[in-house]
Amino acid sequence: MPDAFLLAACQGGAEGPLKARALAVDPDLRPAAWRRSIVTFRRPPAARPVDLARLAERLVFARTLAHSLGQVTGGDARALASAATALAAGLAPTSVHVWCRDPRAGLDPEEARAALLDSLGLAADLEPLAAPGSVVLDCVVDAADRWWVGWHRADWPAGRWPGGVYPLAAAPTTAVSRAWLKLDEALAAFGVPLVAGQRAAELGAAPGGACQRLLEAGLEVIGVDPAALDEKVATAAGFSHWRMRARDVPVRRFRGVDWLLADMNIDPRSTVAALGRIATARGVRLRGIVATLKIPDWSRAAELNAWLAAFREWGFSPRARQLSTAGREVCVVALRRPVTRRPARSPRGA
Repeated sequence: MPDAFLLAACQGGAEGPLKARALAVDPDLRPAAWRRSIVTFRRPPAARPVDLARLAERLVFARTLAHSLGQVTGGDARALASAATALAAGLAPTSVHVWCRDPRAGLDPEEARAALLDSLGLAADLEPLAAPGSVVLDCVVDAADRWWVGWHRADWPAGRWPGGVYPLAAAPTTAVSRAWLKLDEALAAFGVPLVAGQRAAELGAAPGGACQRLLEAGLEVIGVDPAALDEKVATAAGFSHWRMRARDVPVRRFRGVDWLLADMNIDPRSTVAALGRIATARGVRLRGIVATLKIPDWSRAAELNAWLAAFREWGFSPRARQLSTAGREVCVVALRRPVTRRPARSPRGA
């Protein structure tokens, strides 16, 4: 299928940072049509084939990314589905993702999805979650009489989710805060290799949602916060509370910690500084960092490269994504780079 245009979904308001990021990471991309939560990009005919999974990761603010097939119009869902099927002729999708461009419009994506499944000859009860590697037909319900249509292969975790939105719509009722859900999405989106028995410390832990999720994964957890944590977390086996500000904790206490987390409602530069103080301390050997960097104003998104560069300077490989369960912020997952040792020299004359 041609890929002269790409279609990206994003959080409403993130269109500007998404377009700026696209221009920075891929010189072949040029912004084309866009509306709230949707941006399309034009690619020159001679451009090299695009790796959607890799590009989606580099764009950071794109919830999902697809090869754009264009728009269809019609008087009802059946007519629109027929037009979308014709547009995707020869594609043979095995999964269908349908979502509303602007949920505030009150449109029903389920009606559109049912019509598409019927038009494509797919089972009416087909699971919305795409199988890894499957071909997905994307449909963005823009208005009652207009859809945007595209396709992608589900080669990355968020590519399996309709619209790139985490399928777990809400945290379980047992979760003490929304931080549980945000961390759950981060673990799924980045494939964070947590192992039961490892130790994790969270800076700014109260009321304890992320700590709770880590405890459920079998980790030993330290919550660093001068405020009290929810009793469910505070009294849980394997949990310790350092009731102080992160900057007041002697860095030597972080020796033996495998994972460092932070989701503090402070300036992102301050969050990066707090993490760097620990990550670079002598005797501290972190496996990885999971950090939320707040973006108080969208113009601050231009500083993202500088924030990520700091993680690299500490010896980590950072990846970033604006989570669908979060607000105006970016989640960074940084794994420690393996140390490469030079081979020992052979004795002279050997």
